[in-house]
Amino acid sequence: MKTKRSRREFIQLSAAGAMGALFVSQYSCSSGSGFDGVALQLYTIRDAISADLAGTLKKVAEMGYKYLELAGYGDGKFYGMEPAEFKKLVTDLGMVILSSHTQVEAEGITLDNAKKMADDHAKLGVKYCLQPWVVPEARTTVASWQKMVSDWNQVGKIMKESGIQFGYHNHNFEFADVEGKIPFFDIMMPQLDKELVTIELDLFWTTKAGQNPVDIFKKYPGRFQLFHMKDMFTKEAPFFTTDGVKDFAPVGAGVIDFKTILASKDIAGVKYLVVEQDNRGGEPTPLEDIKTSITNIKTKILV
Repeated sequence: MKTKRSRREFIQLSAAGAMGALFVSQYSCSSGSGFDGVALQLYTIRDAISADLAGTLKKVAEMGYKYLELAGYGDGKFYGMEPAEFKKLVTDLGMVILSSHTQVEAEGITLDNAKKMADDHAKLGVKYCLQPWVVPEARTTVASWQKMVSDWNQVGKIMKESGIQFGYHNHNFEFADVEGKIPFFDIMMPQLDKELVTIELDLFWTTKAGQNPVDIFKKYPGRFQLFHMKDMFTKEAPFFTTDGVKDFAPVGAGVIDFKTILASKDIAGVKYLVVEQDNRGGEPTPLEDIKTSITNIKTKILV
């Protein structure tokens, strides 16, 4: 995810009617991979969803995606639909709602709205609620990071009471120096309660920050229940901003060595792989890219 503004605008456009039919996946995961399906972060295809929610989800199911990660929660609804209605749409297509990126308002997930978010997502039956963004003004001091981490532990407790695992999805700015500290290593991982807050490690942004995901797994084993499977076309010197980044590739079409990363999946504690591709203009289309991603995952990476 790039900015909260684009996410918020997307939600305002995403309400649509829904009908579905059951489709059988044309792919199956390798029996030895340790994963029983691949998820898609729906932000990847936000424009198609805004135009035709039901028809687009049908295409996703036909590609072989088993799980969905949402990016369309607001005012107690999901993509403009009541929880039961949206869940039926997805279930009728043979898919499962795995997780949800819940920060869709300016204030994000706070102690004031965490219970409401937990209750709404419990109706949907998600396993995970994830905060996917930190506004720039909250990243400027060690104290601001420490407050967020303290709040996230409390949000995690609230979510757990509703049967949901709370988590945080990183970018690259968590690895930037802030007052002589690296938030990811010096604040987040030491101070987050590992029972209450998991990390959805974004392999693209982690790599862009110059970090080796496998080294991180070894330092913090078992802390990463989800991976964002996101590829890049070029290797670059480490940087710590998301502004202007367009180097997104379909999974398996770029330079990230996913097979080596996934060889350490047991150390990481990963349970689910989630395809995401933040921004892609022109051709091929995002729908074509996500088909390439799942094909590569199931025929080249998980084999």
